[in-house]
Amino acid sequence: MVVRPGDGVLHLITQPDHAALARRLMSLWPSLQKAERRRDILTAIEHHDRGWREADAAPTVDPATGRIHDFVHAPIEVRQGVWPDSVQRLAAAPWAAALVAHHALSIYDRFRGDLAWADFFPRMTALRDEHLAAADGDMKALARDYVYVRLGDLLSLAFCTAAREPSTLGPWTIRLDGSRLHVDPNPFILDVTFAIEAREIPDVPYGTDVALRAALAAAPSRALEGLVSVDATH
Repeated sequence: MVVRPGDGVLHLITQPDHAALARRLMSLWPSLQKAERRRDILTAIEHHDRGWREADAAPTVDPATGRIHDFVHAPIEVRQGVWPDSVQRLAAAPWAAALVAHHALSIYDRFRGDLAWADFFPRMTALRDEHLAAADGDMKALARDYVYVRLGDLLSLAFCTAAREPSTLGPWTIRLDGSRLHVDPNPFILDVTFAIEAREIPDVPYGTDVALRAALAAAPSRALEGLVSVDATH
């Protein structure tokens, strides 16, 4: 679950919806339109968070604070468990599956020295290599294509989390200004408008998982609108 702060409210966005937004944005990235494995790359972008569906459907809270466990603070067994599921659901598209496994290894790389993550990295590496072989690919090509997956993820997350700080990947910097996303250097030719669905709940502590889920069940849906701007001065 992505938790986006608002004015006295929280906007809850599912991980698959965030991934779908990432795909929409990256489908317009000019160099990706010429990529040899464009279809598989976009499939990986769109479905990289498939394994979060069940966790998003049953969100939990931190009992000490009453705050919602978002995708960063979810229990470790959830954060580790969603990725093999996400990869296996893409088994029919092995290049996409390999990209998603590589994504999991990349975003959690900071935990490589943590004993609680000791089993995660060998398992995900084996899954990546298995699907890489099935796709008749190599790591150099995978790393090249993965840049698009990570860019889409960062673009969408910047908006969905209402990020206060810019993020960087290689030569690109992504920052959010209100509802405007800016990319520098910017590959887009025209402004790109988009919207994502969120459930709106009060920004208050929730005493139990049951209380949170009841609030979510009664929550109205909101369309959060944004723009990828080609004008870095705005």
